[in-house]
Amino acid sequence: MYKFEQNNKKPLYVQLYEQIKKDIIENYKLDEKLPSIRKIMTTYNISKNTVEAAYSQLVIEGYIESFPKKGYLVINNEFQNFENSNIQIEKTTNKEDILYDFFPARLHKSTFPLKLWKRVYSKAINESVDLGMYLDKQGEYELRVEIAKYLNHSRAVNCSAEQIIMTNGFADSLSIIAMLFNNEIKNFSMEKPGYHVARKVFLNHNYNIDDISINDEGIDIKKLKQNISSLLYITPSHQYPTGVTIPISNRNSLLSWAKETSSYIIEDDYDTELSYFNKPIPSLQGLDTNDRVIYFGTFSKALSPALRVGYLVLPKQLIEKYKQKFMYHACRVCLITQKTLELFIKEGFWDKHLRRIRTINKKKHNLMKTHLLEKLGSTIKIEMQGGGLAILINPTVNLDWEKLEKLAQKKKIKLHYTKERTNNDWQALMMGFGGFKEEEIEKAVTAFSKIWFESIS
Repeated sequence: MYKFEQNNKKPLYVQLYEQIKKDIIENYKLDEKLPSIRKIMTTYNISKNTVEAAYSQLVIEGYIESFPKKGYLVINNEFQNFENSNIQIEKTTNKEDILYDFFPARLHKSTFPLKLWKRVYSKAINESVDLGMYLDKQGEYELRVEIAKYLNHSRAVNCSAEQIIMTNGFADSLSIIAMLFNNEIKNFSMEKPGYHVARKVFLNHNYNIDDISINDEGIDIKKLKQNISSLLYITPSHQYPTGVTIPISNRNSLLSWAKETSSYIIEDDYDTELSYFNKPIPSLQGLDTNDRVIYFGTFSKALSPALRVGYLVLPKQLIEKYKQKFMYHACRVCLITQKTLELFIKEGFWDKHLRRIRTINKKKHNLMKTHLLEKLGSTIKIEMQGGGLAILINPTVNLDWEKLEKLAQKKKIKLHYTKERTNNDWQALMMGFGGFKEEEIEKAVTAFSKIWFESIS
């Protein structure tokens, strides 16, 4: 039963909201139904507006959601209450004291399905798990089966479990490819602007880098054909960082180029699970009939970057080469993580989580866009939106970038620029929203807008 204090300075709806939230955290399970608005009204003799206001706040904060013919269901109860903790955390001088961090590739910790993951973890770790032996070098076979099913269905990737290699994230995936070809290929091509980590990995393996500019239809194929590289890295479905999508005609041209030159294309499909307004375009790999595309995927953008779980799909003709060259190689993903993820996918929780994470981040995306336009107005141009975990903006006025950065540091605002994360001088601000709670976004953009206008010359 909930209790209300008439003399309390807090409005009645706030008292109700706080008690229901506490109840959700401590007692409710995911997808469990809350009492109807009418039942709360009659039980506690309070107005409909009071109950609706409390439920509305819970919806905004992401604890519950209203579903037709079902009512209000709990969609997130993975929060912990630390108010009674006696642990004293000492601040260190090395840690930055940041109020608002617009990091472009971060998820808020509340979005990870912690309680569910714990439950699946406990179920996955049973007597069948052999902790006394070394891992499968390609990763656990049963997990690769589940990933292959998912890729076939959701991304139109043509593959089997035998073609999948589990990796410890993007750099590990790319390093495997670099080592796979480093005795026969010397030149490596990539998009410009493009992901700086890809460039660094191949430079570390002594490749010559050919930067190929992009246009409104992705990588410039004419310029690509003028280079001698026979290994190409691209992000065709959501180009990093511009967001350009390669149309079907250019995808076919790329595949023809790969076939005619006996080249390989590395397709990085890094964030297509987070597409908010359009259905993701099927993979380039799914169009390939000549085994020339190496496909990359990750669980970092939609599940957790901390787990460090990625995978690559090798063409069939490269599998034997991989096994011979990497006979010493051990899978760098923890066995227990693999077994938990396998069951997480197999029992349908991954698909359910994707629906939830898209909903959460779509709301954050829309809030970020709305507040940027409201507070910065015509002084900005949106360069990229509609997917991923950030919106890219540029000024339409004269902006002193150096002053902006100094003011940001002074006001404890962490900004991120495309120049830092690409191989190009193309500049844009990456306004990451994934690391914020929904209610924090307006405050963050308001604080940012103040230093933005101070930096306009």
